[in-house]
Amino acid sequence: MDDPVIAAKHSIKLELKKGTYYWCSCGRSVDQPFCDGSHKVTSFTPLEFTIEEEKRYSLCRCKHTKNAPFCDNEHRNLP
Repeated sequence: MDDPVIAAKHSIKLELKKGTYYWCSCGRSVDQPFCDGSHKVTSFTPLEFTIEEEKRYSLCRCKHTKNAPFCDNEHRNLP
């Protein structure tokens, strides 16, 4: 499997409304942290997730979180 591209070594905090979203798991999307279809040249697929409560969320952009799509500060352990 390909290694994901590290889009950023920090999270992005966004106010999300209720609904379904697609998180970029490959790191290639120009619409980070959301999927724009760039994964099609990789073995990655986007992660579908649903927001039930409108509020501010911290989403992962390093692509190494163990709680995708949410940031777990794993970016702090990257070289």
